[in-house]
Amino acid sequence: MAKRRFSGLASWLELRFWHHQRNAIAAAIAFYTCLPIPLGWKLEFEGIAKLAPLVGIFLGGLLGLVDWGLGLMAMPVLTRSALIVGLSIAITGGLHLDGAIDTADGLAIPDANKRLAAMQDSLVGAFGTMAAVMLLLLKTVALSELVDDRAFALMAAAGWGRWGQVVAIVRYPYLKASGKGAIHKASIQSAVALIPGAIALLGLSLLQVWLGGDRWLVGVGMALGGSAIAILTPAWFNHKLGGHTGDTYGAVVEWTEALLLCLLTALAAARPA
Repeated sequence: MAKRRFSGLASWLELRFWHHQRNAIAAAIAFYTCLPIPLGWKLEFEGIAKLAPLVGIFLGGLLGLVDWGLGLMAMPVLTRSALIVGLSIAITGGLHLDGAIDTADGLAIPDANKRLAAMQDSLVGAFGTMAAVMLLLLKTVALSELVDDRAFALMAAAGWGRWGQVVAIVRYPYLKASGKGAIHKASIQSAVALIPGAIALLGLSLLQVWLGGDRWLVGVGMALGGSAIAILTPAWFNHKLGGHTGDTYGAVVEWTEALLLCLLTALAAARPA
């Protein structure tokens, strides 16, 4: 009898664990994307930032699938790349790009004490516009230069970009008393939150190496370059602002994605013909 009760308790706990994981994943998708979530699912937002890299990998895979379909239609690679970059903005609702724009406007202010106020201004300034144009150009052109393994590149860029966001949350102070980013900082204090995303992203690189041939160079570049950019980008914003906000979290995602795509383009060009 006791053994049966223990087995029943273990099954109940296991069921609750998986329900919690499902609700957390659903909350992460609802927060970071515009994708629909079943109405009956409960959303548990606490600590969802640690799932952001996994959401990024999922989004990259989804974009890669769309890109593959467009390739079957014989759409030119530059047009495909522009559509994929535009679709990535649509799926995320421009969440991260908006943060990059506001951050650029804030950093353009010479007086460091007035930068946060400028970032909160809803009007888009000249520097924010230039940052948006540069990001979209870098992503589109870099992606258009990648002929092979485009889905891997999209997954790596989106995943490492969001892992960099978790680095910013864990490592640096939050500069505002409220805002979307405050809930992440309040619920994540330990570097343990970096582990799930790092494992998934390193697994993505190992898959590239396992596939063999000359893919090892890109696979290693994804791991070393992606992690380095994802660590250095939030460090730079912290240096300029003395901490982070929800806007800079978005800027970390966007600039890490763009820079990693540029790096992967260079690595792809260095592969033997």
